[in-house]
Amino acid sequence: MAKKIRRPSRRPKLKLRGFNNLTKTLSFNIYDVCYARSPQARKEYLEYIDEEYNSKRLVKILGEVSDIIGANVLNISSQDYDPMGASVTVLIAEEPVDARPDQVLAHLDKSHLCIHTYPETDSKTGISTFRVDVDVSTCGKISPLKALNHLIRSFESDIVLMDYKVRGFTRDVRGKKHYIDHRIHSIQQYIDKKILDIYSCVDINIHQENLFHTKMLLRDFNLENYLFASAYADFSEDERDRIKESLKREMTEIFYSKNIYGGPR
Repeated sequence: MAKKIRRPSRRPKLKLRGFNNLTKTLSFNIYDVCYARSPQARKEYLEYIDEEYNSKRLVKILGEVSDIIGANVLNISSQDYDPMGASVTVLIAEEPVDARPDQVLAHLDKSHLCIHTYPETDSKTGISTFRVDVDVSTCGKISPLKALNHLIRSFESDIVLMDYKVRGFTRDVRGKKHYIDHRIHSIQQYIDKKILDIYSCVDINIHQENLFHTKMLLRDFNLENYLFASAYADFSEDERDRIKESLKREMTEIFYSKNIYGGPR
């Protein structure tokens, strides 16, 4: 029987002495894996990813994240790279900010969103992998956890590795320090059930350190969804079995972050 995930409960609002100095950071590694048979197909895969997830698309995704978490955008920096890849960084604030240098600088090291992309392909196995690194770091009442579901749905997410950390402390009106201002048992509490149902999930949480880790691996494996620039009928049954095994091995090693099988076959 699947373990029931407890949903976060509301607690009375904490009356603070001043600004909420807690920094909440949500970090993602999202992977999309596929098989590209020929050198030309692998080249086309990299070109496709580079165009599909260029800096313009990434700016749009982070703009949507800002809206979801209720942040105000201060500044956007974006860059596409040659031969491939893109990066976007967005500085955000909890409250609307006038364009005065002292106010902007106060948020530079506290609240930001950033995405970096890393497409790559293996000429020996034909397996091609697209990795996206996402960081959502906020200071104040706004929470990066609200962006979880949107970010997972924004990419072809075969594997998702997530870390959530609450750092620093804030003081209430009596001067007592608070190292977290919300209840959390697992990142899974904040993930839509429809998403959780299609993934196998593992938690590694250190509650006393306010550090939470969840990793997810897509449950169902349909080889037809993992073939780039080739049709299922283009392969013999033996080839399909070999490709399927190679893809599953790759995904398992990424999920566990270690080389389990001792190299390509």
